[in-house]
Amino acid sequence: MTISPFLTALGSEGPPADRAKDMNLYGWLIGSWEMDSVHYLHDGTIQKCNGECHFGWVLEGRAIQDVWIRPKRPAPSTMYGTTLRIFDPGIEGWHIIWSDPLNRDHSRQIGRAEGKDIVQLGNDSRGLKTRWRFTEITANSFRWIGEERSFESDPWQITYEHLARRTNLKLE
Repeated sequence: MTISPFLTALGSEGPPADRAKDMNLYGWLIGSWEMDSVHYLHDGTIQKCNGECHFGWVLEGRAIQDVWIRPKRPAPSTMYGTTLRIFDPGIEGWHIIWSDPLNRDHSRQIGRAEGKDIVQLGNDSRGLKTRWRFTEITANSFRWIGEERSFESDPWQITYEHLARRTNLKLE
């Protein structure tokens, strides 16, 4: 398979030297992951399935982009979205832009380290407050927790959990 000029222009081998240190917060994610996913529905039911996610350097290494797919291909997708993560030295944080066209869902957040975790705070397309966290991070695994609430005074409600394990797949 020939890589298109668009994908060649988008993809990068890594961050530029002047940004390498700043890119460490998410740089460890580069590669492919398989995951066990749990979706907590508002009616109290729980849906479980598998999935996959792939992370790569983009925009001359100045950003990290990923693709999240649930369930794992080749099954028909219930979620197929992408995140663009861009470090902003002016805020010492990351602009996070998520879009899942399949579900007409999008979110904007700011991501930062919080202890050993990565915490992203923002709002989604429904106007809800969102908190997405990478926790229990190792070189080959992580737990991702998605939470939402309507108002600052409301408690966070977990909507998704993904337990991810690194695979040997390479992004092409």
